Amino acid sequence: MKINYKKLIISILIPLLVGGVSAFLTRNSMATFESVAKPPLSPPGWLFPVVWTILYILMGIASYLVSISKGPKTLSDSALAIYALQLVFNFFWSIIFFNMEAYLFAFVWLIALWLLILWTTVSFYKINKTAGLLMIPYLIWVAFAGYLNFGIYLLNR
Repeated sequence: MKINYKKLIISILIPLLVGGVSAFLTRNSMATFESVAKPPLSPPGWLFPVVWTILYILMGIASYLVSISKGPKTLSDSALAIYALQLVFNFFWSIIFFNMEAYLFAFVWLIALWLLILWTTVSFYKINKTAGLLMIPYLIWVAFAGYLNFGIYLLNR
């Protein structure tokens, strides 16, 4: 299989850009995170950008694999549309949580995001097993984020 490096780089840059713009808009988020009461197992603030960067790269590779798949174009287009929708939800979660400090609404939003990620993962897996598997760390991390989000809501209301 020949790699289309231009398409691969663009596929990786899209989620990195979404995450980067969201991080810029919530650039004081770590001060907010450090100031709230957190549940047990809360990781240090420096870990979040590291994990998110890795997850965005994995997402980008997964979307690339789906975009170059040889299967029906309608199937890959549908999967990529779901992927795009979950990226939109991903983008807005940080703003809702950090900028608005609407912890309960952010948790509900995160549940919707998690369901969209699950839908994306299943859709990707049907097209390219590796693409689906690459989405699993993201699915797990967002589930963990849900635990943190709900814990922060309960401890800070």
